[in-house]
Amino acid sequence: MTQNIYHTIASGKAKSYKAFAVLIDPDKLNEQRLLSTIEIAVKAKVDFFFVGGSLVVTDTLDSMVATIKKHCSIPVVLFPGSPDQITPKADALLYLSLISGRNSELLIGQHVISAPFVKQSGLEIIPVGYMLIDGGSPTTVSYISNTNPIPANKNDIAICTAMAGEMLGLKLIYMDAGSGALKAISTAMIQDVAKHIQIPLVVGGGITTAEKAKENCQAGADIIVVGNAAEKDPVLITAIADAIHSLNK
Repeated sequence: MTQNIYHTIASGKAKSYKAFAVLIDPDKLNEQRLLSTIEIAVKAKVDFFFVGGSLVVTDTLDSMVATIKKHCSIPVVLFPGSPDQITPKADALLYLSLISGRNSELLIGQHVISAPFVKQSGLEIIPVGYMLIDGGSPTTVSYISNTNPIPANKNDIAICTAMAGEMLGLKLIYMDAGSGALKAISTAMIQDVAKHIQIPLVVGGGITTAEKAKENCQAGADIIVVGNAAEKDPVLITAIADAIHSLNK
């Protein structure tokens, strides 16, 4: 099984490269809007497409990934909210363990059920410690996962959780305020967590401006993920990409 995507992420971190991922929710984009988003993302030199959602009720995941692969060379990484959000047409899968919560199904239970299919899919599997951070309002992911997010001002809990994930052998830490969060994760929390782990740090949720995306990278995030804001204003993709990539010059 190849490790091309993770190698790209890890080597990027080693070189202090800051990357940008656009999150595509299969429930929220029709084909026309998807094609427009792809075109903008290619021109903006977006690094990754993350595809998935907390609650995918349509059956467009497979065709959506195929469309992205047909029209661009940007790597497609699955960001599944459940075991059935998997298609072998993608490049890699974020195999998420919700380490911020205490729901055993999302720590290991669903992984046991999905393991045979995931193994056979041929996807590159990236083990991820997923940490839900309070973004100021209830989110779909907190409701679906039946877990409480880490309080926004409890940096010590976030630090220890991320450290535990790394020591358990997870290859990425993903801090997420959730889709549509009122507040993004604080730069202070990002900075504190980044100081205490060596593996790449992904940050998403509540990021609505290029300035905030840049600040999060400067605080220690290696990959910024934007979904909801980009759905509302696709032009924001270009502004955020430019802001993040300006740190790589």
